[in-house]
Amino acid sequence: MTINRRQFVVKSLKAGAIGIAAGSGLLACSTEENSSSEESAKLKILILGGTSFLGPHQVEYALERGHSVSTFTRGKTMPTVHQEVFDKVEMLIGDREDNLESLKDREWDVVIDNSGRKVEWTEKTAQLLKDNVGTYIYTSSTGVYYPYLSDNITEDTELVLEMPESLSENEQYEQAYGIMKANSELAAIKHFGPERTIVMRPTYMIGPGDKLDRFIHWPVRLRRGGDVMVPGKLEDPVQFMDVRDVAQWMIRMAENKANGIYNAVGPEKPMNIAQFSEELKMATDQSINIINVDDYEFLEEVGVYYIVPWVRVDGKNYGSARVDNELAIVNGLTFIPLAQSIRDTQEWWYSDALTEDRRQEFETNPDQVISREADILAAWTERNS
Repeated sequence: MTINRRQFVVKSLKAGAIGIAAGSGLLACSTEENSSSEESAKLKILILGGTSFLGPHQVEYALERGHSVSTFTRGKTMPTVHQEVFDKVEMLIGDREDNLESLKDREWDVVIDNSGRKVEWTEKTAQLLKDNVGTYIYTSSTGVYYPYLSDNITEDTELVLEMPESLSENEQYEQAYGIMKANSELAAIKHFGPERTIVMRPTYMIGPGDKLDRFIHWPVRLRRGGDVMVPGKLEDPVQFMDVRDVAQWMIRMAENKANGIYNAVGPEKPMNIAQFSEELKMATDQSINIINVDDYEFLEEVGVYYIVPWVRVDGKNYGSARVDNELAIVNGLTFIPLAQSIRDTQEWWYSDALTEDRRQEFETNPDQVISREADILAAWTERNS
């Protein structure tokens, strides 16, 4: 089963303009120029989650702009960035599975749902909060577009809402995640209505505070210098998004009382793996020698299917790095330069925010590409000699 998921999004906007959705009377958000916190009412913001990767950056930016923030968590995760601001935050404790008591009979202007990992969670919180909160912002993912079969995926792209048959184990995992996110979007919209709902679909987020270790390969690897393997064909597209750009844009969109569905995708302009390699050189003072390994068959033999932001772009992942970001850009999404993202992430990784054990867990893991790179490059050289 599929559904068109952008029925209420503005279909054509000019940069810097405020648009009206055709026939709907729904106001699209303005650009960043018109979203100064000085001109916006101070908001009461509830973040479901808030202490993991995206949340601390949202908290820090919201407080900086004069808003008040409450977080709702199980109280088990400590932030590794912006720890100093959390003494200014109301930290509510509960569990989205079975304990929403601290959210009852409370009012906020905006709720940002970062932790909606089950459709039922989104359903319950949206239903509970719909009469006491102005806007529901659901943090979704470009994973809703799986399988990525198109070369230009927009917010209009139809989404899969039910699990197809005859999928491989890996395909089932990716499809299940996308289906969960897509149906969670629908749950938020059902209770708040399209005019009070913002759906954000980020691609792979990178930057300080990342707990998934998908991108940390590059900051760590660049610090060591020498021969650096970059997988993929030179024309392979890559997409990524600095978590701080996503966090700050979401707060500005809340200030603007925006609505709609948006692909939070960078970089601003298309980038391929060859251009990404050049960015790596600009991100480090170390002497590095980029070695491009462009043979998919060889990469499969040595177990390299992705190093974010590169993902093997064929089959059902053909369009995974071909997601359109035009609507987001005209509505104020901005972009930290990739080299800065890498340097800032490297600084965070080697700071006191993390323990040495945490670093070693990644850097010495024999299954990680960073631990196998020398052997892979030796095999590549032998193959091509």
